[in-house]
Amino acid sequence: MRVLVIGTGGREHALVTALSLDPAVSHVLAAPGNPGMAPLAELRAVDPMDPGAVAALAVDTAADLVIVGPEAPLVAGVADAVRAAGVACFGPSIEAARLEGSKDFSKGVMAAAGVPTARSYTCDTPEQAAAALDEFGPTYVVKDDALAAGKGVVVTDDRDAALAHAAACGRVVIEEYLDGPEVSLFVVCHGLTGVPLLPAQDFKRIGDGDTGPNTGGMGAYAPLTWAPADLVPTVMSQVVGPVLREMADRGTPFQGLLFVGLALTAKGPKVIEFNVRFGDPETQVVLPLLRTGLGGLLTAAATGTLAEHPPLEWRDGGAVAVVMASAGYPASSRSGDVITGAEAPGVIHAGTALRADGALVTAGGRVLCCTAVADSVAGARAAAYQLVEKVRFDGEQHRTDIAR
Repeated sequence: MRVLVIGTGGREHALVTALSLDPAVSHVLAAPGNPGMAPLAELRAVDPMDPGAVAALAVDTAADLVIVGPEAPLVAGVADAVRAAGVACFGPSIEAARLEGSKDFSKGVMAAAGVPTARSYTCDTPEQAAAALDEFGPTYVVKDDALAAGKGVVVTDDRDAALAHAAACGRVVIEEYLDGPEVSLFVVCHGLTGVPLLPAQDFKRIGDGDTGPNTGGMGAYAPLTWAPADLVPTVMSQVVGPVLREMADRGTPFQGLLFVGLALTAKGPKVIEFNVRFGDPETQVVLPLLRTGLGGLLTAAATGTLAEHPPLEWRDGGAVAVVMASAGYPASSRSGDVITGAEAPGVIHAGTALRADGALVTAGGRVLCCTAVADSVAGARAAAYQLVEKVRFDGEQHRTDIAR
């Protein structure tokens, strides 16, 4: 099986790593890819946002399966173009991708499906935003209705900051704050069939103790030994099943990865958000624990045979990932700082590039992710931080309390 992964980030590097370990996968390609993927995959140039170019590359490389990693190409219709070219693709249609592409659309689907989630208002004017903030009170949650590269959500007790974010975004969804631990659940889907992976927890704030502004994620771990034993069955019956039925009833069945972001409230799990692709950095800890071949699982979802796929098998132990970010992140990011030590196994590349002289340099906010698997989460945590100590670049910042 020849598999083509579209994207450049840590999530795609983790996918490439898992695919390279699958005996059923004979060849892995990545486009455009990043320097960390080069030892594992054939890198090809492509604009991920160009549906026609991605589809042409899939045909030219004789790919048996295309996996579209990032959300923006999915919202742009890349998966539709690949399927129209006759190549199996793991990823939702342009219409189904609106579950992530529009917070307002997602809330409408949840309401129609009876999914437990936060009360919310969609606001188009400063006056509407102010009224919604005053109704819910602090803590304020303001979400850009559209994609915002992981930076569209502000959670704050500062009303002025909440209003400023709403004004900067234009159309926003303002919702009540959901109190409780947050959990991420990935579900591989096709039509009415959903196969859950292991729940994971990520750490959104930049600073130790969950301080500072939100980021795209500063680390993650799995499994969650503290989570309720019935968490996954509950989410599948109360959230995933109803949403898959609602999407099918609308004539836009969902095929791909449904990422369910949850808050475990005193009244049970409630949905914070849906994404339509693997999440970063949770992918880096969930996939290393999966014994089942990833290529076969995603092919089953892409070709309509997911319901017949054998039950998933998981490794014992735990996995931990610690993100190393560039200077200035998340407000900004600094590029061009030379990186050393990143060739160690378990170092996942996200925002890296090769300079003309061959030096590996920073090229984004979240630069690298140090991942480790061990017999326990505690053991994996220790090993992940040992990796962190081996990697160096100027201005580097990371949290010291991931999975503590």
